Amino acid sequence: MHSTVDSFRTPGGVTLGVEHFGEAAAPLVLLVGGTTMLSWPDALCEAVARGGRHVVRYDLRDSGASTAVDPGAPAYTLRDLAADAAALARGLDDRPAHLAGIGVGGMVAQVAALDHPEAFSALTLVGTRPVAPGPVDDDLPDHDAAVMKRRFALPMPDWSDRDAVAEYAAAGAEILGNDPAAARATAERIFDRTPGTEPVVQMANQIGMVFAKLDCTPRWRERLPELALPTLVVHGRRDPFFPVGNGEALAREIPGARLLVLDDASTAIPAAAADEVAGAMLAL
Repeated sequence: MHSTVDSFRTPGGVTLGVEHFGEAAAPLVLLVGGTTMLSWPDALCEAVARGGRHVVRYDLRDSGASTAVDPGAPAYTLRDLAADAAALARGLDDRPAHLAGIGVGGMVAQVAALDHPEAFSALTLVGTRPVAPGPVDDDLPDHDAAVMKRRFALPMPDWSDRDAVAEYAAAGAEILGNDPAAARATAERIFDRTPGTEPVVQMANQIGMVFAKLDCTPRWRERLPELALPTLVVHGRRDPFFPVGNGEALAREIPGARLLVLDDASTAIPAAAADEVAGAMLAL
């Protein structure tokens, strides 16, 4: 399916890199990446667009083609990222949008839906949790310590070497239980589409290092019962980063939420599951 890439400037002066699938007049589905837009697989974007939606995925600040200032010390907050999502949704369509977030983008989506309820008509949360990076609540399963130890023991690549960066991403994906070939291809695309931006920023964002430095206060978990829009929670049963109990907690605390557990998935949406996830999103 043909897609178009452009940019959107928020009222606050932030430029967001965006990609469009489907007809612009169709109802909007806005996809918040787990930093870069490529966290959302092409196959899923295309499947949702074939279902009669205008699908837009975009890069968070300091990633991809969006505004980058000082990723090592972000001067914005999680609530600013949520406001970016609301501004983009309003700027692209007068109607409320279906908002979807994956990974740390799922945290942005939760706060956006809570802070800007008039901007959104439905919510999809993939592979995420109801609290900020850092210490978690006692009832939420934390990262799998053994897997994380192996993941972060990988030697850092030469970030100016495209092949080394791609191989590093593939090795990390294999440890996490994702498809190494898909991760390698995505890393190459991230490297190629960010001229003028240090590749280290993009890859650090992919594993949440930059996001972890954000001000994510105040807590939002206690506000989740306020959500009054149809919600789908998708989680990989084999996810060691945000184990599936996090998705189960989201589905319990958001009124009427549907939980879709992907038995063969880890942190990424496998290509084989794209149609199933798209169908569940379209059913909201």
